[in-house]
Amino acid sequence: MFKTKNKTSVSCNIHLGIILFFSLIASTQADTKANTKYSMATPPKPANNPSSTIGEEKTIILSSVEDPDGDGDTTGENHFPLKRESSGNKVFIFDPNYRSWAVYGPDGNRVNTGKASGGSSYCPDVGRRCTTISGTFKIFSKGGAGCVSNKYPIETGGGAPMPYCMYFNPQGYGIHGSKDIPNRNASHGCIRVTPKVAKWLSKEFMEIGTTVIVLPYKT
Repeated sequence: MFKTKNKTSVSCNIHLGIILFFSLIASTQADTKANTKYSMATPPKPANNPSSTIGEEKTIILSSVEDPDGDGDTTGENHFPLKRESSGNKVFIFDPNYRSWAVYGPDGNRVNTGKASGGSSYCPDVGRRCTTISGTFKIFSKGGAGCVSNKYPIETGGGAPMPYCMYFNPQGYGIHGSKDIPNRNASHGCIRVTPKVAKWLSKEFMEIGTTVIVLPYKT
């Protein structure tokens, strides 16, 4: 009887241990599933950077600091230096050889760049060269969205849209908006930029007295 009692006690202890063992496994699996479900429901926040990645493709999103006019145009950013010697005045620079422009604040830091089209090497309607005058000037007159040319087209004696015109030379040279910005210098002498850029320049950057620098043509 004594031996039978011991065997029964040992057997009970074994069964109890097995039950506890499997209960512990079941509990651990339940916790793992719960944690997994929580992790899937609350993914980590993406890093705060100016680009978003989808698979292997990356879309660059320019910030308002990098692209203040909001047109997404990066023309000239690798051509014009980030900083120039401070003049204490705002500066607009146009390079007809690269058909691009840049603006600098009074501290000499570059503010923005973009695409432009200057005066053509030859204008058939007037039968002569009509490149943009080179040199250093000052903005002396500004117009609004309804600014138009008083000379071109020749056949109508003027009327060509020149939104947000900003004149820097009394001979009629200015900076203005245009829907026609080809990959060449194509104007009668003015510096063409997109209407969106012209509006930004006129309202947010250019003032009467702003310095305008037009670099010389190489050819």
